[in-house]
Amino acid sequence: MYIPREAEARLQRFASGYPVVVVTGPRQSGKSTLVRHAFPEHHYISLEDLDQRDFAESDPRGFLNQFTEDAILDEAQRCPALFSYLQTRIDERQRPGEFILTGSQQFDLLSGITQSLAGRAALLTLLPMTYGELKRTGQISRQLDQTLFYGAYPPIFDRRLEPHPWYGNYVRTYLERDVRQLINVQDLGTFQRFLKLCAGRTGQLLNLSSLANDAGITHNTAKAWISVLEASYIVHLLPPHHQNFNKRLVKTPKLYFLDTGLATWLLGIQNMNQLATHVQRGALFETWVISELLKARYNAGEASNLYFWRDRSGHEVDLLIDHGTHLSPLEIKSGQTINRDYFKGLDFWRKLAGETAGKAWLIYGGDTLQTRSNVTILPWHKIDPEQIVMPA
Repeated sequence: MYIPREAEARLQRFASGYPVVVVTGPRQSGKSTLVRHAFPEHHYISLEDLDQRDFAESDPRGFLNQFTEDAILDEAQRCPALFSYLQTRIDERQRPGEFILTGSQQFDLLSGITQSLAGRAALLTLLPMTYGELKRTGQISRQLDQTLFYGAYPPIFDRRLEPHPWYGNYVRTYLERDVRQLINVQDLGTFQRFLKLCAGRTGQLLNLSSLANDAGITHNTAKAWISVLEASYIVHLLPPHHQNFNKRLVKTPKLYFLDTGLATWLLGIQNMNQLATHVQRGALFETWVISELLKARYNAGEASNLYFWRDRSGHEVDLLIDHGTHLSPLEIKSGQTINRDYFKGLDFWRKLAGETAGKAWLIYGGDTLQTRSNVTILPWHKIDPEQIVMPA
């Protein structure tokens, strides 16, 4: 079952103006399915196939010459030597949309593009499905705990799989196929423990020393492993906003998983009923909201414009959305009942920001849409990420 993706429109527009379009994102986010649906006439080759990869590595010119028309090269980072030959080919033909590349590892893929295809390639990041896409599958009810527990990876929905065992297999496959290609992990058990410790810190400031101590590894190893998780689209590091308003600010990024289903598996949550009283429920809800907003930016072919703000006195705003001319503050609360304390951070920041403050938002775990103190209060299931993160 093909689930229509919101990124397809931007993908098609990129292909009409660039000779190469690169679609990156985590494994199993639907990259191959999306590009094959968007470009059914393109010749499809997966470089995970050993025979095809051997052909591409041993005879790159001959490999590319087999394509008389346009082509999709899946998992292109598996053969980085191709990029310089691609440059020669596309410069000769100058045909929009000639090559569509996909890849699940940023390191090799993006370095190859920077060196050989700069100015010739458009980049689109595809994360797991948005809540809007999930609703169109008809498999997600208006239950917040179900949404958090299931996550948003397409195979769970297009094959109607139980999420818990699927995520277990995903982690094991990810460890075996990807981590060993990127870093020298001698003990996979240690890395999986590191992953679980990261899940327990989603929504928190990244403290590499604490993380390293708890995992039994060095600070430098923890830093390298976080980089790998970020490059593989497992986690996102949310930066603090640089504008200080004459306050001393926290300068450490916050750690967020990009899929709550994966985070719940790593936390050992067995079913969605356990989420109601789980100590991490609020952090998982915050993780879900930030992931939805990031997806809206990426699906539009844009970089993240999301930051957080916290000063040394403990004043904080969960998100600042930078629209260039103004900043929109946003608070995230998992409770179902609106509390006056929910507005404290927003009120404090807006007084500091003055004219630079844009529209303020509060997303919460309840059901009622309302406006208070010039703050738009959105129930979680009515979230419209494009309205929030894209410029008006």
